[in-house]
Amino acid sequence: MPSYRASSSFFEVPHAAVYALMTLTVLASGFCFIQAGGPEASGELLYRYGGMYSGAIARHEYWRLIAYGFLHVNFVHLTMNMLCLVLWGGHLERRIGPAYFLIIYLCAMVFGAVIGNGIHSTPYLTVGASGATSGILGALFCLWILGKLDVRFDFFAINIGLNIAFALGNSRIDWGVHLGGFAAGLIACAVLDLVEKAIPYVLRCKFPEAVKVSLTLLACVAALWAWSGRAQAVAAGVAGWGPAIIVVVASCAVVKIVDLVLSMKKGLAIVVTALAGANATAVMLIGWALASSCRPRWPTGSVPLDNFLVTFCLNPVLISGLSAIGVAAVTLWLCAKEISRGIEDVGFVGTSLRAERSRRHGL
Repeated sequence: MPSYRASSSFFEVPHAAVYALMTLTVLASGFCFIQAGGPEASGELLYRYGGMYSGAIARHEYWRLIAYGFLHVNFVHLTMNMLCLVLWGGHLERRIGPAYFLIIYLCAMVFGAVIGNGIHSTPYLTVGASGATSGILGALFCLWILGKLDVRFDFFAINIGLNIAFALGNSRIDWGVHLGGFAAGLIACAVLDLVEKAIPYVLRCKFPEAVKVSLTLLACVAALWAWSGRAQAVAAGVAGWGPAIIVVVASCAVVKIVDLVLSMKKGLAIVVTALAGANATAVMLIGWALASSCRPRWPTGSVPLDNFLVTFCLNPVLISGLSAIGVAAVTLWLCAKEISRGIEDVGFVGTSLRAERSRRHGL
């Protein structure tokens, strides 16, 4: 984890994960606005592209638990949520790093939707990053309670007060998602703090942020695989939770192997290079999974997207391969500093990573 404490100022400059999430959200929401031909997306469009609705979980449409958080009803809705992401996300990412930030953001997004779904007693359709951004505020509040965040109480009083005032002025606000996301962010942050306190008894090295982010994204891909029907074939003979157990055990084994390699001379370069290959393999597997579901034409209502899907279905191996090469190249480029540090290592990197781990006591 970073060795610094969050700034006591009201505003903190955003970092990489905040910019990445903001870009994805703006692109996804903007795509819906373009399809709608104006600054507001219709309910039919939002449902088609991933809006969370009352029957989603019952129908095993788990992908909506993530997709809904990147869609927005209109430009004002998008602007308000992105403003919250910038104002709060900068503080949290700087304090706990991008990997844990992504974990908290996704947990708040998913469990906010689950809790909101449980509260609703009538049919509904909800979209927006409100649950996830509320989770950021919940995580910051958890750090403040633990005495690990240098902001004054008025930071929370002002931000929570403004959001409540805005929500009271809008009857379409989904309180279940907001409150569920806040609670999920607070609990996830507390759990991560406990994990960080326990990790020194299991792992010897502190993982660089680039390694942690890559492992987090690969774990998300593995979780999606565990949810898919393909996992059942691999877990044949193991009832119920078989796929999830396989993913958890495999993830723990991978983390320990990475820990051992990082402690070796030039281990950092080996780990980063291996993760670049793993990222590329994950993209290839995703491409092949999508290719097996290809139909002559996937009607989405968007001519450019329809054309892309037709092209992909005609050349799935080529496009998946090029995408995998691109992902591997981007990973190596983003981790160039770690690779250089690992190549030049004569035995000091592993020692410094072990020393950093021994100095950490929670988040």
